[in-house]
Amino acid sequence: MNQWKKAAAAILSAGTILILFLALQRLVEPKYAEDILEGNFTSEYYDETTSHDVLFIGDCEVYENFDPIYLWKHFGITSYIRGNAQQLAWHSYFMLEDTLRYETPKAVIYNVQALTHAEPQREEYNRMALDGMKWSKTKIDAIQASMCNGEHMLDYVFPLLRYHQRILDLSKSDLTYYWKARKVTHNGYYMRIDVLPVSESDTADPTWLLGTSDAELAQEEEGSDDIIDDPWGDIEGADEEEEGRYDTNVPVIDDPKEGEPFGSYPLAYLDKIRTLCEEKGIQLILIKAPSLAPQWYPSDNEQVTAYAAKHHLPYLNFYELLEETGIDYETDTYDGGLHMNLSGADKLSAYLGQVLAGQYGIPDHRNDSELAAAYEKKISFYEEMKKAQQEELDRYGEIKNY
Repeated sequence: MNQWKKAAAAILSAGTILILFLALQRLVEPKYAEDILEGNFTSEYYDETTSHDVLFIGDCEVYENFDPIYLWKHFGITSYIRGNAQQLAWHSYFMLEDTLRYETPKAVIYNVQALTHAEPQREEYNRMALDGMKWSKTKIDAIQASMCNGEHMLDYVFPLLRYHQRILDLSKSDLTYYWKARKVTHNGYYMRIDVLPVSESDTADPTWLLGTSDAELAQEEEGSDDIIDDPWGDIEGADEEEEGRYDTNVPVIDDPKEGEPFGSYPLAYLDKIRTLCEEKGIQLILIKAPSLAPQWYPSDNEQVTAYAAKHHLPYLNFYELLEETGIDYETDTYDGGLHMNLSGADKLSAYLGQVLAGQYGIPDHRNDSELAAAYEKKISFYEEMKKAQQEELDRYGEIKNY
């Protein structure tokens, strides 16, 4: 009897320690509720209650430039964006593989900008993309494919090992969003309604695309990729003092220069994306969003064009569709041409919706009462955020909380 009591006490003690460990771990994990919102994008997908005919995968050039709510309202197309900051080709492949555990879309849209990055870049971006992914073999494979020098699988399995020093920097949001992360996207779309014209910004050089020689619009190309792909610095709560354990300052690779071929690593994962779509009977569509930086060289475009032709894939280069889409870099961007604001995203979505419905037969589901009810709630949240952002613009002259 005493042995049973001892065993029960040991089990109870172990259970208590485990619960306390997990509770502390959740407390110190970044909540991505204030300055950095992108870290919640991956996990939001798992709250979805409906399936999607169209899946976007890629980096900020999809999640800031295309609007699934617009596609629903105007075309009845159900879609979701599984994108993250600097989501590289291998990240996107595993996002696709993870999504196919839950649903099989009719079309996958992949933005090709990330093909210019030949190897993993920084731990911060790996964390924002992968921490929120549900555990599976896919997540394990994704971590192994993505880790930079100095990263360790054990730190992904037990985030407390990575974030323990955040215990000294906890904020109100760590308690507010302890149980549930702040919802920040609309089917993966990151909304911004403010405007920063390219003519009033020095964050991008539009001369290569727009053909202007106005010195006020031009900026030295050197370093532009850092502005695009590394806008936050070290990850929220990153441990900067344990030198040699984590290489959190891995430099972002410079933009490839004219004529530089894509690396074998990203091309291998593009092949995996294509093959997986073929196996599942999914139409793969390659796109290039019209961001002014990093520069999309003619040689980059030629490589994608050749790949698409070889494998009989459609490729939409939105730089070549500025007139058709009506994109205006004076009104349709919130950061000087790097990403679209809501106006620009809706223009791109209007064009893409016509392509999806007209050329690929993506159906209109607006007569489906169950889907319509689900999207009515999504639209309500969407409109509430638009209103809240406008109120901040009117009050502060800028958007502070989104």
